Amino acid sequence: MNRVVRPDRRRRRIAAATLAAGAGLLGASLSAAPGSRRFYGLTLATAGTWVAGGALSGAFSRAEPSQREPDRRLVPPVAVAGVAFGGFCGGALVARRIPPLGRAVDSALGLAGGGSLPLVLLTTAANGIGEEVFFRGAVFDLAGRRPVVASTATYALVTATTRNPALVLAAAVMGALFGWQRRATGSLRAPTVTHLTWSLLMVTVLPRVLRRPCAGR
Repeated sequence: MNRVVRPDRRRRRIAAATLAAGAGLLGASLSAAPGSRRFYGLTLATAGTWVAGGALSGAFSRAEPSQREPDRRLVPPVAVAGVAFGGFCGGALVARRIPPLGRAVDSALGLAGGGSLPLVLLTTAANGIGEEVFFRGAVFDLAGRRPVVASTATYALVTATTRNPALVLAAAVMGALFGWQRRATGSLRAPTVTHLTWSLLMVTVLPRVLRRPCAGR
């Protein structure tokens, strides 16, 4: 007699396997030389893992737009991204004055500093989309009573494979914000738009903001 596997159990198994694979790829990608073929290959593979695992885990089964708030409006999530970016700019300027945090910030910025800008933007956007599909999609749906807390904690723990405290802190703060957006709108669109806008600002504008402090040290 064939044993029937419940859909939720199957989804959890797929999500667990995706977490293991994605965390491994993320850690490997951040250990590769920025701008190298290996770096771009691993980062794109990480994004693909999040998207595929999220879709197979049912990321789109419940992530429907809420009727209370039209999800087609793009201005609010873009504005949220701008405010978050401003906060991170201020935080980065302060962190640069603390040697351990300053090194972590410099290391994170170095990921965007080498290689082709179009490829950096491509991998940044691909991973932003992939992370939302998996963490605010599948993980959020499978989390139970506290999906924002669970998805944020999972997101931060996976980011810890980079061994960069600045990236882990960013994942914890922004993960909570993305999770709140998912819960408030009932959709993946708002957190995805915010994530993409914030990430692209971080890799294109933040290095310029910090350039003068770097030169003055």
